[in-house]
Amino acid sequence: MRLARMGLGAMIGALALGTTALATTAMAEPRYTDEGRAPFLRFLDAPGADEPMRRPPTLHLSFGGQDYRAVMDTGSTGVVVSASLIPNVDRLPVVAPGQLTYTSSGRIMRGDWVVTPLTISGAGGTSITTRPMPVLAVRQIDCFENARDCQATDDPRHVVMLGIGFAREGDRQSQSTPDKNPFLSLPDMGEMNKPGRLRRGYVVTREGVHVGLTRANTGGEFRFVKLARADDGSDWAAIPGCMSVGGGEPACGTALIDTGVSDMYLTVPPDREAGFVTQGDHGRTLVPGTKVSVTFSARPSNDAPGYLFTAGMGSDPLAPSRIILVGRKDRPPFVNTSVHILNGFDYLYDADEGYAGFRRLGR
Repeated sequence: MRLARMGLGAMIGALALGTTALATTAMAEPRYTDEGRAPFLRFLDAPGADEPMRRPPTLHLSFGGQDYRAVMDTGSTGVVVSASLIPNVDRLPVVAPGQLTYTSSGRIMRGDWVVTPLTISGAGGTSITTRPMPVLAVRQIDCFENARDCQATDDPRHVVMLGIGFAREGDRQSQSTPDKNPFLSLPDMGEMNKPGRLRRGYVVTREGVHVGLTRANTGGEFRFVKLARADDGSDWAAIPGCMSVGGGEPACGTALIDTGVSDMYLTVPPDREAGFVTQGDHGRTLVPGTKVSVTFSARPSNDAPGYLFTAGMGSDPLAPSRIILVGRKDRPPFVNTSVHILNGFDYLYDADEGYAGFRRLGR
């Protein structure tokens, strides 16, 4: 099978033979109406129809003046911008001192949570404007002792991140609560337990993102995973996930759909990774040719959404650039999928009812 000569749609169709079955789960599924307007923001760097997505997507962000290019990151929660880029930042209301940590890179952003509306736009000019909401005005960057990609500075000038994820408070991001998510803060959206006219949530595709959930943008063969409530009830818990390396027994824990990185980060028990790991410049990585499977479920299941790929296979659009092994021996199993998952699925998050959804691409 000459995958290298196929278009992306054909490659995904061929990969369907190797993916986990996408049968409907026994749980109830959400229902969506045509209430509200859900704009579609096309990514500034959306790949061509026959090209795989290999890097984090970007959108424009502004505070009523200049547009700044921002990474749209489902792996964090919160709009994080250099203080010097926010007009009249010292005159804005301050909620509290702020801090947000990006564990994949080892960067610690420090500053103040200031309150301001913001406008987010895509290619073609379609835009949304939020209600006044907390934004982290970054005044200092610190680094982990063994940070993978970090340079400390007391005068950051080029930080522009658009964090739209959920369940991130437990990963050194205690301040990343749902009120910091711009895609849950449109004027006609409600709050947790107080629905508004437009359902809070989004659908991320390879081309762009639908902000808000309606019958039109949630159509097709979505398969849903019901999320548990977070312990304090203010957010939803992480997506459950089971991961297998080299065809071995799956290890089950949590999964993070992370459009902000191109590498996969994986934690499985030491005995499940034995014989499949090599040491390199980027730490411990999986040996090319290793089979990896990811299933979005709390226990091994052939009925849950999931996928299978081979590490290091460049012709496979689902295969990340690298699979980096992270965590201590006692850390629960975990996978950060990287942005490559968008080559196989459209991804839905429902913040009102607590669902993650996966709509497989191709045949």
